[in-house]
Amino acid sequence: MICCIRDQMKSVLSLFSGCGGMDLGFEGNFSVHRSSTNSRVHKVTPLQLESEWVNLPKNDFKIVFANDILREAKAAYVPFFKKRGSNHPFFSESLVDLVKRHDQGVFAFPKADIVIGGFPCQDFSLAGRRLGFHSHKTHEGKVEFESPSEENRGQLYIWMKKVIEIVQPRMFIAENVKGLVSLGDVKKIIENDFRNIGEGYFVSDARVLHSGNYGVPQTRERVIFIGFNKRYLTEEIIDALETGKIDPYPPKTHNLPNEMIPELEKHVSLSAVLGDLKEPEETDDIAQASYSKARFFGKHVQGQTEINLDSLGPTIRAEHHGNIEFRRLSLQNGGRHIEELESGMSERRLTIRECARIQTFPDDYDFIRSKEELGAEFSLSASNAYKIIGNAVPPLLAFNIAYRLDEIWNDIFGGFGN
Repeated sequence: MICCIRDQMKSVLSLFSGCGGMDLGFEGNFSVHRSSTNSRVHKVTPLQLESEWVNLPKNDFKIVFANDILREAKAAYVPFFKKRGSNHPFFSESLVDLVKRHDQGVFAFPKADIVIGGFPCQDFSLAGRRLGFHSHKTHEGKVEFESPSEENRGQLYIWMKKVIEIVQPRMFIAENVKGLVSLGDVKKIIENDFRNIGEGYFVSDARVLHSGNYGVPQTRERVIFIGFNKRYLTEEIIDALETGKIDPYPPKTHNLPNEMIPELEKHVSLSAVLGDLKEPEETDDIAQASYSKARFFGKHVQGQTEINLDSLGPTIRAEHHGNIEFRRLSLQNGGRHIEELESGMSERRLTIRECARIQTFPDDYDFIRSKEELGAEFSLSASNAYKIIGNAVPPLLAFNIAYRLDEIWNDIFGGFGN
């Protein structure tokens, strides 16, 4: 019988943190649309009486360290988490350099119960060149190697593995794109590498989770690796994990558009999460007023499609070069939102706020910031915002993963203090 003891905070070391989608999900306590929740699983509170937006509960996880090489990610992350009362450090150096500094004795990673991270995915993505382990890009994503090495972008999971070896957490969560699963033996190699950390980790067979099955209004699929430090596991618990008696992966909460599983909620439509937003020219929200002005190039080019308000949204892409999908197309370009067009609304692409909502980021996350606000020599532009939002793990997907781990924590580790 799974017990649900949620009584002690667990520390989390976050790698490749980006703008904090996974970090926010692990901490919980953020707003989502009511339709993104399942009353059989989640305990939520309305933000106000009869509101369609609710607040998810706080999970028993606390971020103690974050890292990402993108200065734009840090510029967005730090003010948002500080506003939430978090003051943990954020290091914007390459993880490769941080590990090297640790080995030299001039830097120390904090102890943590969990290490989480979405190691860079461009080299495994179906949308890219799919070089995988053989990428010629450096860990900084700039200079090209003459020959692939352990420091290339496609092997940065190795450096996450090195951090796990240093920190020896009770468990880890690693995330990447679905395309990794179909790239030769990559998935098996990564699982085996993770299993051989320290005295050994029990690593579940990695699964592809569809965000739409967890209340995210998006067709985003990601592979999730989960590993447990065998130092803290009994033989009985290892057997329970191997046989599935204890399943560390979160149960589905929502059907996909063509599914009809009775205990699951209906998929979350874009009309539900975008319906109350004003048009860019009518809003005071700078993130809703900001969007790509790239023209329509014809449907043979990626990103030249119009969203379906009755269904899930497209996968929000980090590398779109301005070709983010259209909120609505004109009639001559194949637009289907006729009532909106007839009322005078024009053809345009998705705004920053719309992309953030499709990813399940709350509206109090400011993705557009001036140089003066940041106290920096650069600003957070719409282009920056699209990139960091598209790179992120949907907070609600991460929340469901963390919520499940909270439920089974004591079953696996037999009490926090052991």
